[in-house]
Amino acid sequence: MSTLSSPALSSPASSRGFLLVVLAALCWGTAGLSGRLIADRSDLSALDIAWYRLAIGAAALAVAWLATARRRTAAVPLTRPVAVRLALVGAGLGAYQLAFFSAVERAGVSIATLVALGLAPLLITVGGTLLGHGRPNRATLVALTVALAGLTLLVGVSAGADTGTTVLLGALMASGSALGYAVVTLAGSGVPAGVPVTLAGFAGGALLLTPVVLAEGLSVPSDGAALAVLLYLGLVPSALAYGLFFTGVRTVPGAVASIVTLLEPLTATVLATAFLGERLAPAAVAGGLLLLAAVAGLYVRQLRRSPEPVAGA
Repeated sequence: MSTLSSPALSSPASSRGFLLVVLAALCWGTAGLSGRLIADRSDLSALDIAWYRLAIGAAALAVAWLATARRRTAAVPLTRPVAVRLALVGAGLGAYQLAFFSAVERAGVSIATLVALGLAPLLITVGGTLLGHGRPNRATLVALTVALAGLTLLVGVSAGADTGTTVLLGALMASGSALGYAVVTLAGSGVPAGVPVTLAGFAGGALLLTPVVLAEGLSVPSDGAALAVLLYLGLVPSALAYGLFFTGVRTVPGAVASIVTLLEPLTATVLATAFLGERLAPAAVAGGLLLLAAVAGLYVRQLRRSPEPVAGA
């Protein structure tokens, strides 16, 4: 794509940053498959898997934060507005993880990832408008219309196959996951640099889910393979992927990074097809492509207008 070879990506630092964002998106794309494998090889529920992912990721991020303490200068003061934003990030991340793995359990990896990742950028746009960041322009409204049409086609065809109620419920949960991700992004974008927003989000999300997990009874996997995949889920698509992404976006335009992260649902769908035997009907595939095309078109247009990086959560 010609827009990706713009001058903004011509320097060695930008090229390295672009590669880091690509690696992050590919890592994220393995999360759905990992969650499904864990559920199949253990008695862990979607709630258990979400909690373990957040807790393991928080522990890894805390170790990294302490290991790099000497490199940091003065600490950033924790004001009340920042604390509120961090609390929202934690709540949004906890809800996002729980809803996503519940959607994977009911609708499968492909649909859950396509719906969650396809809707999230559009919900972020709508949320930004409601928060006074400006009204959506015509291109945004067109993208929203196309995305909703694709979502309807994707879920409608899949639900009409043989498990309609289950797929619809899974798609609804995936939409809730997208909403949680939007909350994380909108709240985290206002956190000052130097505040460990990702660590706070993972730790806050884990703490939020802890009472619910204890009330339900936390299961401990006894299968060695399930435990290994669980550790992978918390370390690679979580702590490592977020670290790669937020390092990369320092030198890569935010719009380019947003396009690249569309590799996540693509990766998830390919893996689900190869290892889980999931198949989407041709019309459902067309719906998924419409959904992704709407988001890509929106960000390509934004790339031509503003090459500035965006803050992440």
